[in-house]
Amino acid sequence: MQLFVNDLTVMDFSYLCPKRGMVGESWIVDVILTGELNEESMVQDFGIVKKDLKRLIDEYVDHKLLVPAEYAGATVIHDDVNEQVEVRFTCEDSREIMLRCPAEAYAFLYSDVVTMESVSVYLKEVLATHLPENVDNITLKLRTEVIESPFYHYTHGLKKHDGNCQRIAHGHRSRIDIYLDGKISEQEQAYWANRWDDIYIATTEDEIAYEDRKITGSVATPSDYFSFAYESSQGYFELLIPKADCEVITTDSTVECLAQYLLVEQKKRTPNNHCQVVAYEGVGKGAMVSD
Repeated sequence: MQLFVNDLTVMDFSYLCPKRGMVGESWIVDVILTGELNEESMVQDFGIVKKDLKRLIDEYVDHKLLVPAEYAGATVIHDDVNEQVEVRFTCEDSREIMLRCPAEAYAFLYSDVVTMESVSVYLKEVLATHLPENVDNITLKLRTEVIESPFYHYTHGLKKHDGNCQRIAHGHRSRIDIYLDGKISEQEQAYWANRWDDIYIATTEDEIAYEDRKITGSVATPSDYFSFAYESSQGYFELLIPKADCEVITTDSTVECLAQYLLVEQKKRTPNNHCQVVAYEGVGKGAMVSD
């Protein structure tokens, strides 16, 4: 007998990619449990499946940075004294990305690349140890939201958040709706999809000098990189990332602030049009603002 739950949860996270660098993602999770009926004539109670499996997926993947630990350009250094983990990642085009964060900010995959398949294997191993005795197998289907219009992938961190959003490298796959004089503008949506393609959105007040970094790794041309850092309730977070992969704004990078930033920037491009921006943060949520 098989029990299925579609749209169990949405995982919002980022991962390190040899080709693309740091990529923000939002994947929808469907699950199938295979097993015998229990004493309640069920494979498992839907309420329990939704609660327990979602909790585990949130704990092990959601709002984390996924690192392909077997990739040749990845180095992981554990600092047990300060309870920090440093990750150094060299992309195929020689771009460097480095982080120093609490261990909980990462998920390390035994793979040389992060894919839906490798993440499914990782999650299945985690979830299998928490299944009831009557359940023989779990199947995970990961998928992206179908978006017919332009969209982008972005990564950020929210240091003021009291939950896991404070992690400096988590992200989203998001659509963007731009209305000019009440009509959707795919041209302007495409502009933003291109401008924010695999972008890291940072806040000016989080920038630190290269020489003040705690990351022990170094780069050949520091002037090509930004260093960002902050202390939050979960610990110290630091990131070294190419300037070409960043958009630095003066506010926090909450979706509300991003919607306002998008509106201001859009008005520079189309000053003579009434404008409305609908900014998404992953799947089915976001903020909207108009002039």
